[in-house]
Amino acid sequence: MERIVDDPQEKQWGMFTHLAALATFVLPVAGNFIGPLIIYLIKKDEYEFVNDQGKEVLNFQISWSIIFAISIVLIFVGIGVIMLVGFGIAWLVLVIVGSVAASNGQYYRYPLTYNFFQ
Repeated sequence: MERIVDDPQEKQWGMFTHLAALATFVLPVAGNFIGPLIIYLIKKDEYEFVNDQGKEVLNFQISWSIIFAISIVLIFVGIGVIMLVGFGIAWLVLVIVGSVAASNGQYYRYPLTYNFFQ
């Protein structure tokens, strides 16, 4: 059975944790990690949902940063640009899907993500 959060404040902070990854458009390279990390560190003890989703977002951002780094290296082989565009679109869609799920109180799990934080 799927767990659902009822508290509106908890859902809102969970959604902000996902949306904070969009800070990468303001602070390239590290914004996608720093934004969610700040919210996670501030609210993890207050809300269990933010604790769970914060770890999920951080795991996703680290995993996909590695994917993007590999794509950049593969530019020299010729397929890196295609990978960057494809993974970039997928990243944006997944961040939006995670944000919507969190705003509905659903515990969201990102695909292609290694669990650095348990």
